[in-house]
Amino acid sequence: MTHPQVLCLGEILWDCLADQPTQSVEQVASWTRYPGGAPANVACALAKLGTFSGFIGCVGEDEAGEQLIDLLERVGVEGEGIQRHSAPTRQIEVLRSTTGERQFAGFGGRNTTEFADTHLQADLLPVELFAHADYLVMGTLGLAYPETRQAMEYALQLADRHYLKLVVDVNWRPMFWPDPDIAKPIIRDFIQEIDFLKLSREEAEWLFDTADPSAIADRHGDVEGVVITDGGQGCTYALSGQVGRVAAFPVAVVDTTGAGDSFVAGLLHQLLQQGIPALKDAEAAQQMIVYASAVGALTTTKPGAIAAQPTAAEVKAFLMQQGLGG
Repeated sequence: MTHPQVLCLGEILWDCLADQPTQSVEQVASWTRYPGGAPANVACALAKLGTFSGFIGCVGEDEAGEQLIDLLERVGVEGEGIQRHSAPTRQIEVLRSTTGERQFAGFGGRNTTEFADTHLQADLLPVELFAHADYLVMGTLGLAYPETRQAMEYALQLADRHYLKLVVDVNWRPMFWPDPDIAKPIIRDFIQEIDFLKLSREEAEWLFDTADPSAIADRHGDVEGVVITDGGQGCTYALSGQVGRVAAFPVAVVDTTGAGDSFVAGLLHQLLQQGIPALKDAEAAQQMIVYASAVGALTTTKPGAIAAQPTAAEVKAFLMQQGLGG
C-alpha cells in the first residue's frame, strides 16, 4: 500500500470570492465559491505536481463538507484523516482589488468559533499515516481554538516520534482569532521545534520584528530553513546556510489567493525530489526556490486557490518560457 509522503493538517473551507473588485462587502453584487484553506491548498498543489499527499482536518456534516471531500478525492489527496462534526463547514468572504490582491472580509455573519474546523479531535488523528510520511505541514489558524490546538500539538508529538520534518506556514489571519492579542506568544511557542518556516514579509515583521530570514533562522538553532515571501517583490531565504533572494515572475495577476500555499507545495515537491542535503549547494537551493516561486506565480493567473494550481508539466513549460529550463 502506498502512503502519503506529506501530511497537511488544518482547515479546508470555501472561499467566497467577490466577482466584482471592491473594498466593501455591501458593494458585492455576486460571489463565486472556490475550495480553499491553506493546508488543503498545499495538499492539492502537491498532488497536482505529482507528490502523494494526505489531508487531515474537520468538515461539517453538510453538503459543503461533502463537496470538499469529493474534491480532495478527485485531485488525488488521501482523505483518511478527515473528521466530521455537527458544526458547519467554514465559508469565508474574500474581497479582491483591481490588481488581484485579496482581503478577508468575514464569515457570512457567523462567529469564527462556530465552524467544524475548530473541533479537530486529537484522539482521531490517523497515527498510521504519520508512521509512513516524510513531512508534516501545518498553519497556525487552528491554534486559535482549544480542541484543534490540542490536535495540532499531538500531531507535533507524532511527527517527532516518527521523524517527520515539520513545516509551518504562519498564515496570520487576525479575524480567525477570537482574541488576536494572545496569538503571538502561542504561535512563537508552537514553532520552536520545527524544521522549515515560511512567512510573508508582514508576518515576519509582526512575529520577529525583522524580515531577515537569516536573523530568524539564528533564533531557531535547529531550523533547516526560513523563507519569506513578499508578493510582487519576490522572496528571500536562508536554507541550510544558503542565503539568497529570488525576484517575482512577471505574470498577469487575477487572484493571489493560495499563492503562498502553492509556493510551499513547490518547495516541498523539490525537497522530496532532490533531498534536504541538496540545500547545502547554493545553486540547488536557489533553483528550488525558483521552482516554488513559479508554482506560486502560476496560481495567481486564475481565480481560486486550488482551481488555479499548475501541474508539473505546466511549471516546466513556464520555466522554459522564462529561459530557466525545466
